[in-house]
Amino acid sequence: MKIHKEGFGLITFFFFLVVVILAAVNIIFTTQTPFHVLLYILAFFFLVFIIRFFRSPTREIKLTDNCICAPADGKIVVVEKVKEDEYFKDERIQVSIFMSAYNVHVNWYPVSGIVKYFKYHKGSYIIARHPKSSVKNERTSLVVETSDQKAVLIRQVAGLVARRIVSYSREGEFVAKGAELGFIKFGSRVDLFLPTDAKLHVELKQKVIGKQTILATLQ
Repeated sequence: MKIHKEGFGLITFFFFLVVVILAAVNIIFTTQTPFHVLLYILAFFFLVFIIRFFRSPTREIKLTDNCICAPADGKIVVVEKVKEDEYFKDERIQVSIFMSAYNVHVNWYPVSGIVKYFKYHKGSYIIARHPKSSVKNERTSLVVETSDQKAVLIRQVAGLVARRIVSYSREGEFVAKGAELGFIKFGSRVDLFLPTDAKLHVELKQKVIGKQTILATLQ
């Protein structure tokens, strides 16, 4: 297990912030009390939480032919046919994964292919579980077209606390299944919009593991 590069700056910031707060408390209240001990314990667990949030696990990608792998860790909160209005403008199967603050927040490409479309959208910060967050919240949308000319739209969606979406995608580049797509900081979701003939292998409320769980198979 390693720490993701997106976390280095925040981890350093929060570490020095905690040090400054503890130093100030000890300067003002020089006598050690149970309050000091409680503060030390809370500071320790807070830093552990921050470091753990930015963990980046090493995993082997499942390379079954035509499979769509989970782009993130979390729980399936949407599985339904919808009208996708941003790019395809037709009916698609939407599969959405909600990531809590305790999940790994690295995102991976679910398929290999060429990035045909990429766009960043400013937006609100309603809770990521809300159905409207996919079109109301700050988000990035990208479309990857496979060698079989099957296209999948991947949408990174910010949540109530998440205020920074990082995406490494560029239009026209080839991306490999399982390569890092980006990172979303502090709670969020990832939506996939699949062809309607895709064969699903997951169901609502199922927990999934990025790069490991097969969400669907392209026909």
